[in-house]
Amino acid sequence: MATVIVDYDSGNLHSARKSFQRMAQELDAGAVEVSSDPDALNRADRIVLPGVGAFADCRAGLAARDGLFEALQAAVLTRGVPFLGICVGAQMMATRGLEHGIDTPGFGWIGGEVVGIGTNDPALKIPHMGWNDLVIEHDHPVLAGISTGDHAYFVHSYHLVPENPVHRIAHADHGGAITAMVGRENMIGTQFHPEKSQTTGLRLIGNFLNWKP
Repeated sequence: MATVIVDYDSGNLHSARKSFQRMAQELDAGAVEVSSDPDALNRADRIVLPGVGAFADCRAGLAARDGLFEALQAAVLTRGVPFLGICVGAQMMATRGLEHGIDTPGFGWIGGEVVGIGTNDPALKIPHMGWNDLVIEHDHPVLAGISTGDHAYFVHSYHLVPENPVHRIAHADHGGAITAMVGRENMIGTQFHPEKSQTTGLRLIGNFLNWKP
């Protein structure tokens, strides 16, 4: 079994690779590979798409790798490979991103838009940065052993607002509800960084490595 972390120069690859390799070894869940090769995605049993920075830049960076998005699309939508998007990697699952007023097409895997965080508390800063409690809205196998009140680490100013509320699996409170996790079928996405979220993050990564949608 092989888990591929997609390298398109837009992710926190060192921390992600270290965390996924640790859990894969503990669970005897196969190899973890970091790759920008479409053939690696064609062979993958699980795919992780990290993302750091601006939505439009990440989308352009992925498109610039010849055949990479097409291989990603075929693996996730056609073969049903379990997929985890992290931060902007999760946001790109949306219909479109509206960061800095720029309308950038997303993957269209989860209907919705990526919009700026709003807060009703002027004392709260944006970007939303640091630890926050998760509020679980819908049960999901990847959240097994994770409960409302468990902490996760966030760094972001935008979030994915799904058209269908059932696709928002968890949120956090930052002067209002902000999306923490989305998903449908064989796809999930976390706005928080599991690779930086210590016990909660490692548990989620382990659950993902064992997930059979």
